[in-house]
Amino acid sequence: MAYSTRMAAALSGATVGQLRSWRQDRGNGPLLRPELAAAPALYSFRDVLALRAFAHLRQDVSLQKIRKALATLKQIGEVEHLSSYSLVAEGDSIALVGDDDHATDLVKRPGQRVVATLEDILQEFAPRPGVVIPCLLRPRQHVSVDPETQGGQPVIAGTRIPFDAVAELVEDGVPPEEIADYYPGVTADAARDAVSLALYVDSYSTGSTKGPRAA
Repeated sequence: MAYSTRMAAALSGATVGQLRSWRQDRGNGPLLRPELAAAPALYSFRDVLALRAFAHLRQDVSLQKIRKALATLKQIGEVEHLSSYSLVAEGDSIALVGDDDHATDLVKRPGQRVVATLEDILQEFAPRPGVVIPCLLRPRQHVSVDPETQGGQPVIAGTRIPFDAVAELVEDGVPPEEIADYYPGVTADAARDAVSLALYVDSYSTGSTKGPRAA
């Protein structure tokens, strides 16, 4: 599965500008190098999970501390994909939480814990004022994301129909109520959700540094 930079930004909560910056090597390696070696950059589903974790952490701690935490992970021998780890903000520090709920501080002495579990990362959240990032696996009521379906690209829930194929028909003038003539089983509400998600993704223009104003 492969997500363009704009789609990865829209699904993760990071901005296009942040993704561009985070994959640059500034002397200590990139914050996150996409798993898929390609130009232009393409991101995997695991990359998007890691990016959502970064977006969550940035609500509480600085990017410098995130970089230090990732460097510490490597120093203690943790070299799996970043989506494999549960990183939490603890006051103004970051900790690695193991399967036994034991927390290993990665920056400084832990403060009060603000836990961000994988379930939290998957759910809707607001990384910046005026910006709401939808639930990753259900970005709209009638649109779903499954890494095992259509390479993880958003589809009409319960089908393998890409959301953007439906959105393009509506944008071309087909009323949502008539989409079923082209894709049987796709309701008018599902078509409207497809258009809503398409507009949200399009708001992440490739030149944007701030991201959309609203989801």
